[in-house]
Amino acid sequence: MNKYLKSNAAIIKGIIIGFLLPLPVFGYIGPGAGFALVSSLFTLLISFILAFFSLLTFPVRMLFRFIKNRNYFKKLNIRRVVIVGLDGLDYELTQKYMNGEFLTNFKKLQQIGGFQKLKTTYPSISPVAWSSFATGVNPGKHNIFDFLVSNPRTYLPELSSSQVKPSKKNKKFGKYQIPLGKAKISFLRKSKSFWSILGEHGIFSHIIRIPITFPPEKFYGSMLSAMCTPDLRGTQGSFTFYSAAPRDHFNAIGGNHIQFSQNNGTLSSYLVGPENAFRTNGESVRLPFSLKLKNNLSADLRIKNKRVELKLKEFSPYIPVSFPFGFGVSAKGICQFYLKQITPEVQLYVSPIQIDPEKPALPISHPKFFATYLAKMLNRYNTLGLSEDTWALNEQVLDDKAFLKQAYQIHEEREKQFFHVLDKTKRGVCACVFDGTDRIQHMFFRYLVKDHPAHCEQDESLQHAIRNIYQRSDELVGRVLEKIDDDTVLFVISDHGFKSFKRGINLNSWLHQNGYLTLKEDRFDQDYFQNVDWENTKAYAVGLAGIYLNLKGREHLGTVSPGEAEKALKDEIICKLSGLKDPDRNVISIRRVIDKYDVMKGPYIKNAPDLIIGYHDGYRISWDGAVGKTTQTVFEDNTKAWSGDHGIDPELVPGVIFSNQKFQSEEIGLMDLAPTVLNLFKVPIPKYMDGKPISMNEIKTPSHTKN
Repeated sequence: MNKYLKSNAAIIKGIIIGFLLPLPVFGYIGPGAGFALVSSLFTLLISFILAFFSLLTFPVRMLFRFIKNRNYFKKLNIRRVVIVGLDGLDYELTQKYMNGEFLTNFKKLQQIGGFQKLKTTYPSISPVAWSSFATGVNPGKHNIFDFLVSNPRTYLPELSSSQVKPSKKNKKFGKYQIPLGKAKISFLRKSKSFWSILGEHGIFSHIIRIPITFPPEKFYGSMLSAMCTPDLRGTQGSFTFYSAAPRDHFNAIGGNHIQFSQNNGTLSSYLVGPENAFRTNGESVRLPFSLKLKNNLSADLRIKNKRVELKLKEFSPYIPVSFPFGFGVSAKGICQFYLKQITPEVQLYVSPIQIDPEKPALPISHPKFFATYLAKMLNRYNTLGLSEDTWALNEQVLDDKAFLKQAYQIHEEREKQFFHVLDKTKRGVCACVFDGTDRIQHMFFRYLVKDHPAHCEQDESLQHAIRNIYQRSDELVGRVLEKIDDDTVLFVISDHGFKSFKRGINLNSWLHQNGYLTLKEDRFDQDYFQNVDWENTKAYAVGLAGIYLNLKGREHLGTVSPGEAEKALKDEIICKLSGLKDPDRNVISIRRVIDKYDVMKGPYIKNAPDLIIGYHDGYRISWDGAVGKTTQTVFEDNTKAWSGDHGIDPELVPGVIFSNQKFQSEEIGLMDLAPTVLNLFKVPIPKYMDGKPISMNEIKTPSHTKN
């Protein structure tokens, strides 16, 4: 166990930080993910042949589909369904800003059709919620319960949604090797998405950046992947901070520090690329660059044969970079440079090096050329699954204004992509999720809550950062309303709402203090359960969602017998934790604890946390507790910029749903969207779906059926 931890500490830390918290940082997809970048060399020829054949037969296939489906839409009351996802849009804040006349288009949409709360999932976390939206089923049937799940053999977290495994076959020649097999990329979400079912009935869908779509699935439509799409290094986003001065104590999570070397006024350093799959030592490929100051406001960046002017406190355009592995093979990526400071010392931020959409090293779209098509039509764009660098802001490598610039740039890219495909969706489905609402609320809730430990009043222009992104979303909705007609049903939805995150609760510390988790030695602050005595431990916490029992027959060193002992332990923990008070503030911190069998069902429920924690407003699992660290205190202040969250009791953070149709259903949940879309296109709803079609006023016969 200790040997495993030691050899994989960086990988595990990356997984936990990148997904568990959940933050777009240094989350490792799997050992040797870089192999996936090189394995295409050996399948390039066959892929080219298949692509060529596909292009040759494309007109025939399209003609066949047209003949087959030409009469289908004549039977429908609609031609098109448009879904705008605004991640994290909060019901109460939406109402507040609508009443304040800040959201005129949302108000117009409410008057045209409907607006009400949208029930989220247990737990109320984005990967879980959007998976239920896509499939119409509860988590027990789609197998996504958190960003990470516990590996019952190692007690360490693993990515819940995808897995990259390198080829185990290599031909070695001294310090070199040649991968002989192909890396395997697995999609771990189960159950069918509604767009896949529509495709089986000849209905085309454009699916843009809906979470948990990496690797992209094959269906009749186009898709651009989102959450869990890695960067070029196989992580979930690792920034780099460069400075002229040394940083002996730079321990920033989600990034690393490299000191410039200086020679005659020129600063030199390098970008860290993916591991070289042709080297047996697994070293990363480096790409040199230099920086020459022009004045106090700009500098010249030279990288390969490119020269780019960097302006102070401005993000550069996406710069294409290439990391050579040897043997004529290289990995293509893109990154942005941000000149943070020139005096008294030079400081430079470089974004995670992402997959270049013009030359994807991993599959990030379906069809494969779709990512390239969008880049050629609309310019290069951010491809990372969790794009906004929240951890760079948490570590003060980026400041608030720089983060907002980055977030709005990504939002603008998404708008261009969405409206481009919307114009091309004459019939079928067009769905897109926008993340800016979620990321900005995560990082700027401290401006709304005066008693937040990280409350800020330093810049009046930032006081309304959250309201501003709501207004930008309102403008987006206004543009959509201009483009829809009587043939279109529009839904604007969010997956959950938001509350303040003021105090953290270390569940592992609570379990230790109450005799459910035992340490080998009286040592605290050990990451990844390194000091846990598993043979005398009954329960432990991993991730945002809840608590796992150390169950016999499931966990490697299980101590709790399934059945009566399992139920008795659950009841005991539920009784003690529900209504837990924060002694420092004398308020309830945990509203309730829920047995997974009370809110989930399905073949994959065994992979879920045994107890779901319903935190109260203002609370969430602590940063230390999330990485399996047992500390001497249960409660602690959250002083980070990440000051808002939604991983709490789902009843406290409902999402929203707007439509241009009047609702008759009094209660609507995320799982109801998938069967609703199928029902609108008169496609049979699978019996296994948990959601029910939303009841709406009868849709009037539109213009396309009157002729």
